[in-house]
Amino acid sequence: MDPEPEHLLVLSTCPGSITAKKIAQTLVESGCAACVNILPAHSIFWWKGRIESADEHVLLIKTRIDRYHEVERTILAQHPYELPEVIAVPIKAGLMGYLSWIDDVLRAS
Repeated sequence: MDPEPEHLLVLSTCPGSITAKKIAQTLVESGCAACVNILPAHSIFWWKGRIESADEHVLLIKTRIDRYHEVERTILAQHPYELPEVIAVPIKAGLMGYLSWIDDVLRAS
């Protein structure tokens, strides 16, 4: 049986680049995340009984499972949405050097 993953990719969407950059900066500075990528996106979704559409920015947050709750708290504290997307996906495989780098960065924080 494979060992439990130690690393996560956390996804969150933000309404604009300023919010996305602020959250990303806070996550990295506080040691919750080793790296955050910010990607432009257009989202179509159900909200309060209607189909909505919005230009957003997706945060790809690289972290460890033991830092997930800090990541979630940071996003919730800074996010303007009533119900922000926060989804964690376990990283089951990856370049060992990169995963070790995540560990090193977060250990030093």
